[in-house]
Amino acid sequence: MNRDGDLMRPLSGDDPARIAARAALADLRREIRGRFTRAPVPVRSAVPRVSLPAAWERGFDQLRERLATFGMHERSAEIDEFGMDAEALRALRPLLDFVFDRFWRVRVGGIDGLPERGPYLLVANAAGILPYDALMIAHAVERARGERPRFAVADWLITLPFVQPRLARLGGVRACRENVERLLEARCSVAVFPEGVKGAAKPFRDRYRLARFGRGGVVRLAVECGVPIVPVGVVGAEEAHPILYKMAAPARALGLPFVPVTPTFPWFGPLGALPLPSQWVIRFGEPISYADLAPDAARDALLLSRLTEELRAQIQSLVDAGLRTRATVWSLAPGQASAGAPSERTG
Repeated sequence: MNRDGDLMRPLSGDDPARIAARAALADLRREIRGRFTRAPVPVRSAVPRVSLPAAWERGFDQLRERLATFGMHERSAEIDEFGMDAEALRALRPLLDFVFDRFWRVRVGGIDGLPERGPYLLVANAAGILPYDALMIAHAVERARGERPRFAVADWLITLPFVQPRLARLGGVRACRENVERLLEARCSVAVFPEGVKGAAKPFRDRYRLARFGRGGVVRLAVECGVPIVPVGVVGAEEAHPILYKMAAPARALGLPFVPVTPTFPWFGPLGALPLPSQWVIRFGEPISYADLAPDAARDALLLSRLTEELRAQIQSLVDAGLRTRATVWSLAPGQASAGAPSERTG
């Protein structure tokens, strides 16, 4: 009995149910300790572990990082707001030199007459399907003056897959008034091709006959921005990709203005896109200044139309002069290759 004389009852701590629960918990603790604190059994490997030098381990880590980003290129720190990449140009310059000097054997005339300082508009005939003419004009100016002009690229071409970023890294910009104005304000010279698609898509029988320009757009731009125009005639680009005729149905299906048929494309597949090694001649005309025009000249449609036709005639005369210096599509006329005047040298 307890102190009060009652019969002895088990205290709360001695309750059989609690005792059983404590025993079960103790068994569970022992089982957990046995499973998770047991020392791991060493696994014998058939190949003994070799400790690599720290330099090798760093090399493997770098290799894994490069493989994880395979096909990706780091952004150069020298890319400007329009996308031109100075590092990409430096890497590509040997190829551009080879194409300029050896493949197309570009003969340059009149480049000494360029304005001493930019900006200015280089206005050229549109020649060929791809903008090889723009690349060669820019390369010729850079080699002569040390500054690389930008060049306008037609909408239909710059919207093709993979084309825009590659052309932008080399100085190409979408052909619109806003881009050209911003470049001129930034003191950058720009090469433009006012014939547009009509010029690039000329069939071979109409080669080197300039199509009509836009409605005074390039002259109006020069007048409003206060920059001179340098006419440029390009010969050779239209034989690099001679267009025999254009296919309309595939062009509509692909959303393109035209699909060309050339002597090599589409017959040779992707190899047909390679240009032919024609003889090139690029002639720069005398700069044209509109500084003496009245302030409201940019709104005079009749005046702009007349000035545009005069500019077109000057470029056509430069093209005709370039054609006269060639004996064939592949070579210069006798006596032209050995001319030593600085404005008529090769490259």
